[in-house]
Amino acid sequence: MKSFVFGYLILVAILAFNLQQDKELTESIKRGKAIYSDFCVTCHMEKGEGVMYTFPPLAKSDYLANKREASIRGVKYGQRGEITVNGVVYNNTMMPMGLEDEEIADVLNFVMNSWGNRQETPVTPEEVAQTGPR
Repeated sequence: MKSFVFGYLILVAILAFNLQQDKELTESIKRGKAIYSDFCVTCHMEKGEGVMYTFPPLAKSDYLANKREASIRGVKYGQRGEITVNGVVYNNTMMPMGLEDEEIADVLNFVMNSWGNRQETPVTPEEVAQTGPR
């Protein structure tokens, strides 16, 4: 009986933790959507489709899925030089937006969970803070 109660309590704790994480991610995505509308939509377009050979797509982006640290660095410090996204080479400059670490985490959580993208682990302000320039 004790093991049943113990197992039940652990299950309840895990569910409560996951619900809290989901709520935090949902709020981060909501804030990130507003930041995207203010800073990113002009180049990367409303649905993250980008502009072929000029501004890479964020929708269904293999770059976002496979190069998390580089994605954080690009938003935090800007991006210059060649990158390949979904098999297409882009060679342009993205200036740093001057966002705070929490804003960078929020906009990346929005982008990484929109338009066919799905990240299991949310970007946190602490992770952004630990990401240095190249």
